[in-house]
Amino acid sequence: MSREALKFFHSYIREMIDIGGENLPKTISTRLGGKLAKIYQKMGITDVIEGLRESYRAIKGNPEITKIDDHTYEVRNKYLRKFCPIGGHPQNSNQAEIVQNCVCQPFTIGFLSALDPSFKYEGEVKECILASNKKVCRYILHISKKNGQ
Repeated sequence: MSREALKFFHSYIREMIDIGGENLPKTISTRLGGKLAKIYQKMGITDVIEGLRESYRAIKGNPEITKIDDHTYEVRNKYLRKFCPIGGHPQNSNQAEIVQNCVCQPFTIGFLSALDPSFKYEGEVKECILASNKKVCRYILHISKKNGQ
């Protein structure tokens, strides 16, 4: 993706948040994550961990996903530069929280929920490029069976 296209994308996200509040990009991100999952399913990717790996590779990340226990994974995604493909260059921790809450987490949860809807997914951000000014995005992914299943 060209630098100009990324700049447009980043300003588009900020504008959506400014105009529509946090719920507009959350809703769009969740739906887009679900649509990506459907594309992955057509390609034969149905495992959530493999799906995560492939989705991060697609945005030029180097993902490491470590199983902590049956319900918990550490997801660490390293990039070549201090640049977040979603949020841009590190700016301030307030920007990081908005991008995490409005774009990253809803997209990922929407993606995983569509890939395997029998589970509930929650993420706990531990390190964010936008906040840390480093090259790593890291979070803890909690997976649990949905009630009644």
